[in-house]
Amino acid sequence: MRIVSGILKGTVIQPPKGLPVRPTTDRAKESLFNILENRIDFNKLKVLDLFSGTGNITYEFYSRGVQQITAVDIHHGCTAFIKSMAAKYQMHSVDVVKKNVYQFVKQCNLSYDLIFADAPYAQKELHTLPALIMNNPILSPGGLLIIEHESRLSFEQEIGFENVRVYGQSAFSFFTKAIA
Repeated sequence: MRIVSGILKGTVIQPPKGLPVRPTTDRAKESLFNILENRIDFNKLKVLDLFSGTGNITYEFYSRGVQQITAVDIHHGCTAFIKSMAAKYQMHSVDVVKKNVYQFVKQCNLSYDLIFADAPYAQKELHTLPALIMNNPILSPGGLLIIEHESRLSFEQEIGFENVRVYGQSAFSFFTKAIA
């Protein structure tokens, strides 16, 4: 796993063995960030990385200039690894939270401009995530939600759905929260 662009471009991240993760492939990540580069200004974003796993997406956002990032995962090994990488590369703007993602979304009183979620593909509750986020103040009006999921899963009927991009067996569904 490597950081594709930005100040940490080319940095190889070697997570410890035994973490319950399925990191986003470099190809899919590069495609995702190419889409985002044409759509947003990374320097002005407040980002939430849900089911952050190894921190792969968190590091990419940081490397591209995002000033405030929160990474949430329930697994102690994952959050410990992200904290160690944030310390190693002096990512002072990265906040790591060990918590159940669904509880975090329901209880969080902060608002983010972009939320990225990459839940385990087999997770049964994943279909509830778009509505939970869209009906909660955690995503700013006009904010972007991106969910990485199995390509055979569809979110097209969910509130705020914009489009989907498929990369092999993985897909990114994009949602925008309406401006009131």
